[in-house]
Amino acid sequence: MARAFAALEPETVIAGMLVGPADASSHPNGFERFDGGHPNPNAASVAAGLRALELAHASRAPETLVVLLSGGASALLVAPVAGVTLDDKIATGRALMRAGVVIGDLNCVRKHLSRVKGGQLAAAAGRTVTFAISDVHGPIPDDPSVIGSGPTIADPTTFAQALEIIAGVDGIPSSVRRYLESGARGDVPETVKPGDPRLASHEYRVVGNRETALHGAVTAAAALGYRVHTIPRPVEGEARDAARAFVDAARQFLAESSGPVCVLGAGETTVTVTGGGLGGRNQELAVAAAPALALLPRPAVLGSVGTDGIDGPTDAAGAIVDSSTLERARRAGLDWESTLERHDAYHFLQPLGDLVVWGPTGTNVGDVQVLLAG
Repeated sequence: MARAFAALEPETVIAGMLVGPADASSHPNGFERFDGGHPNPNAASVAAGLRALELAHASRAPETLVVLLSGGASALLVAPVAGVTLDDKIATGRALMRAGVVIGDLNCVRKHLSRVKGGQLAAAAGRTVTFAISDVHGPIPDDPSVIGSGPTIADPTTFAQALEIIAGVDGIPSSVRRYLESGARGDVPETVKPGDPRLASHEYRVVGNRETALHGAVTAAAALGYRVHTIPRPVEGEARDAARAFVDAARQFLAESSGPVCVLGAGETTVTVTGGGLGGRNQELAVAAAPALALLPRPAVLGSVGTDGIDGPTDAAGAIVDSSTLERARRAGLDWESTLERHDAYHFLQPLGDLVVWGPTGTNVGDVQVLLAG
């Protein structure tokens, strides 16, 4: 998540702000705090976006605008364009997520409805330095123009592309369609493009990503005595398909290994919602994995969780299922197939006690999958 945002002089903090759900008592003196919303922005997200632009406009040489950025900033730092309301942006984001639009395309639309994203924050400042934690896994890993919708990086996407992305998606407000159409006609300025001289003094560094999370998990599992295997490619695509692929890969590792085995993956899947259920991508992945787990040659348990502690519009970070999940579900009168049809994983997992609920963690490098077999 976007955890901190500061305008600095050499050796001296002159202004600062924090955006996110961290303990309000934990932020440094001299910093303003905004309790922005995630995954949907709120009024505090807008206040944070406008304040960020004020700090950017106020930072001129020799001052440097320092931005600490991570996944989630697309919702936490918001400044809607004229004619598009916060509710319009929320409705647009929900519609695109329900349609299973991938994060790069989702952020293309977000950038073209914003005054702060798509390089516009950096363009408002003199010199900027960004330290980013990445939750972007593809098609370009750690693409800075996608992380947090790229408030300090040039945007190669266009209004025309944003229009193509929303075409055929139900629930897009008319104000959003009209604004994107006006941008495609050239009636309003594009986002900041590569080569723009306003970004000539900008630096950008990725300081954490899915590989960081995997490294930590490998170290922990090895210390517990597991033989560890990692799936090198990001776990992505439709959650139910990714679940089967992950368990199939684990099956091969189990066949090659004796003793305790840990299989690790990381990435970010999507769910194309067609039912009226409640859940998130990690919960859906877990439910879809349960039938495959039951067919493995030895008992296994699988967890899939969001590193930010948030999985879809729920209070869960994800879920843990095991080789007994389907039998426990049968005894409880729950059916996994109809659950997936309704995209209602939350109400399948909750009565089984299989949800992982730990609250927001304050960081986001995507999702982690862990399969353990004894």
